[in-house]
Amino acid sequence: MEVLNELGHGLREKTYERALCVEFRLQKINYSQQAIFPVIYKGEKVDDYIPDLIVEDRVVVDTKTIDAIGNVEIGKMLNYLHVTGLKVGLLINLKKSKLEWKRVVLSEH
Repeated sequence: MEVLNELGHGLREKTYERALCVEFRLQKINYSQQAIFPVIYKGEKVDDYIPDLIVEDRVVVDTKTIDAIGNVEIGKMLNYLHVTGLKVGLLINLKKSKLEWKRVVLSEH
């Protein structure tokens, strides 16, 4: 909320990602930006996944500036969680004046 209140809505995703990093530092919240996770297929590395942010080594945070968070974004986040081995993701949409967010949890099923 602080980032959206300060910057307003409609800027680029990368701008919000960087602003969140500033806010996390100010709030003394542990995070990593652009960490690299290998994508493995049948035992072989085929690519890298680079999430926007990992917060407290527990939550994948993906900043968005889209019309609305939908099933496509949720599906991608589930894949990101699978690749990182983490269980919780947070999609944050900063396109509009009202913050939209969606918590995504990778279930054991």
